[in-house]
Amino acid sequence: MNAASPIRIRGIDHVVLRTRDSQRLQRFYCDVLGCTVEKIQAGIGLTQLRAGSSLIDLLQVAGETAAQGAMNMDHFCLRVEPFDADAIGAFLRRHGVDPGKVASRYGAEGEGPSIYITDPDGNTVELKGAPWPAPR
Repeated sequence: MNAASPIRIRGIDHVVLRTRDSQRLQRFYCDVLGCTVEKIQAGIGLTQLRAGSSLIDLLQVAGETAAQGAMNMDHFCLRVEPFDADAIGAFLRRHGVDPGKVASRYGAEGEGPSIYITDPDGNTVELKGAPWPAPR
């Protein structure tokens, strides 16, 4: 790890798979591998399955690119801590990486801040912080 880096990876938060048949994949991951349905976001065609401490997200898509080789993976998410958006953004820019906007997104531990980036091969990587504190 680069000592000057503000990015400290705790593990994989979630993986997002594109599919033309999310019900079929849901049955496989739940019935065969023992995952459970965590959350359904019907408005964006997303089913989130609990896989231990991580999530496997199934993203319903249309078209022939939905299930062709590497095109099946939408992105993967790395859980980072601490999540200092300004420090992470500045560090990424110094390394020629354009950080996306910080947004609140749901992950394996709940709703919290995240940034999308692209690796040199064009893979999308989400850097995700701890969940927001629960409202009182």
